[in-house]
Amino acid sequence: MSPSPPRLLLASGNPGKLRELRAILHGLPVELVGLAEVGAGEPPEVAETGATFLDNAVEKARAYAAWSGLAAVADDSGLEVDALGGAPGVRSARYAGQGVGDQANLDKLLAELAGVPPERRGARFRCAAVLVDRAWGSGGLEERSGRPPERWVEWHAEGTWEGRLLEAPRGTGGFGYDPVFVPDGWDLTSAEVDPATKDAASHRGRAFRALRPAIQAWAAARAATPAHGGAGPQRGRSRPPTMGPDHQGGGTVPGGRVSPR
Repeated sequence: MSPSPPRLLLASGNPGKLRELRAILHGLPVELVGLAEVGAGEPPEVAETGATFLDNAVEKARAYAAWSGLAAVADDSGLEVDALGGAPGVRSARYAGQGVGDQANLDKLLAELAGVPPERRGARFRCAAVLVDRAWGSGGLEERSGRPPERWVEWHAEGTWEGRLLEAPRGTGGFGYDPVFVPDGWDLTSAEVDPATKDAASHRGRAFRALRPAIQAWAAARAATPAHGGAGPQRGRSRPPTMGPDHQGGGTVPGGRVSPR
């Protein structure tokens, strides 16, 4: 009997983001697990107080990995508007206030852009994606003491999606600011195309496709450990995956890069 694939936590409670992640990461030799499928009780609230998307993505991934005992992938993303000095940026999900929802955030954005001419409505979506595992060789996932690990093994990738913002929403797909975002070279908003078309071009798709080689290498190394039925390193300790030179800071898709952190 072949060993079961290692479990990998998708560290997000956003239904739209979970759908996108499952589609983008489809085909990897892992069992993708959502927060509700872990069976570890109520997931922790993560404040997301970082100054950058990467800071917040790492914060979320570490918190959910420590809570679940699983390796985790997480991302943080948002909209950067040139006419607003890069806002809403890391506050994109709570631009109009904590927990107010997509429509309120969109309404606030459009109000602040009222009167801004089309040529000054440039914007981009940016996404930082991370893979986090407990440090191998110092307990790893097999140590379920509940204490934070001594250190983490992490990889990260980034993707951007350039475009412009409309004065009024169009389309019913996607989520967040998609109804007003027209990517460069498109006539439709990212809410007017099917999910596969959006995933192939989006900032999140770019970031996670850049991260795929790291996830694939991690999964292969994990599957070879005794915990997953393989011969594995001695004394049951796992070794981190070795990334080739193409994955040590080199982009695999436009707008993406991947490196240990």
